[in-house]
Amino acid sequence: MADRSILVVDDNEINRGILGEIFKESYNIIEAENGVEAIKAMEERGDELAAILLDIVMPEMDGYAVLEAMQEKDNLNDKIPVLMITADTSTEAERTSYQKGAADVIHKPFDPVIVDRRVSRTVELYDHKNNLESQVDDQTRVLKKQFVYLKKQEEKLKYSNERVIDTIATIVEFRSNESSYHLKRIKGFVRILGLAAMNNYPELGLNPHLLDVITQASAMHDIGKISVPDTILLKPGRLTNEEFEVMKSHTTRGSEVIEMIKDVQDKEYYEISLDICRHHHERYDGGGYPDGLKGDECSIAAQLTAIADVYDALVSDRVYKAAFPTDKAYEMIKNGECGVFSPKIMACFEFARTDMEKLVAQTKAAEIAEKGYSPVSQES
Repeated sequence: MADRSILVVDDNEINRGILGEIFKESYNIIEAENGVEAIKAMEERGDELAAILLDIVMPEMDGYAVLEAMQEKDNLNDKIPVLMITADTSTEAERTSYQKGAADVIHKPFDPVIVDRRVSRTVELYDHKNNLESQVDDQTRVLKKQFVYLKKQEEKLKYSNERVIDTIATIVEFRSNESSYHLKRIKGFVRILGLAAMNNYPELGLNPHLLDVITQASAMHDIGKISVPDTILLKPGRLTNEEFEVMKSHTTRGSEVIEMIKDVQDKEYYEISLDICRHHHERYDGGGYPDGLKGDECSIAAQLTAIADVYDALVSDRVYKAAFPTDKAYEMIKNGECGVFSPKIMACFEFARTDMEKLVAQTKAAEIAEKGYSPVSQES
């Protein structure tokens, strides 16, 4: 017995018999006298149907109504080919049949050879289409699983990068005797400034992903201070010229440290961390160090970190000074007392001022609560 069936739907028993004879060697034959019986047969044995031969004019439920019902049932006529069997040779009958989802139209009286060939060709086309759709569905499911897996791996790698960066940066922070909130503020300032840049200056090339990487990588800006002697790093007074040269070397020494951990970092994190570490003391007029970069020779990542670092240095207590009030720090940077920054960066600094001052207030309040005392601030 054949594995697949053809459903013959016609109110004329003779027509059903003739059509059944044509296909009985290749298919199981299921008969229905009208559309109601046809719908019931589809519900019971739809999975095994290779095709449906459907008369148009029938009592109770005609062929067009059957096509409409099949469309309502998850577009069933897209999965099972329906060939209309009709004595109506008008263009209107054919047009209506195709519009309602029929795969082909065969006219009565029919020739067995023509019917057999047209049905076989239609079944082959539908089998091929359904097989392709099934393969696409299978491949889509595989791709979705792979995508989920890769996303998880990406999250793990991102977490690993962040852990490496935060761990090393925290060591330097501890050695420098700086507040544990220093890195939180630096990253917060960079993000706030970066959002202002992204929203106002699209030509700077920032996007959400890149800003995430820059924000995290900014924590590595002072990693080179691990090589600066305590006598200089923790000196409460003004540095001599020779001492300042040693202090300035933290940019190049930090780059060397980042090179050493290159193999445990994602390439993008590594490149941006290296750039920030080496260039966060460069200035727009070329008056910075270590390379004297001028204008847009300095990346947006380094520029954002540079102004964030200067601002945090001003509003924070350091061994050599008390914190300045936020309004004083803002004016000092705007007046060029802390080096020259690009006009766009300065505009972003102005846009971001309120949010940056809120972050300062929040972290200082947390620090006071943690330590149980209020740091002494220098009055303006």
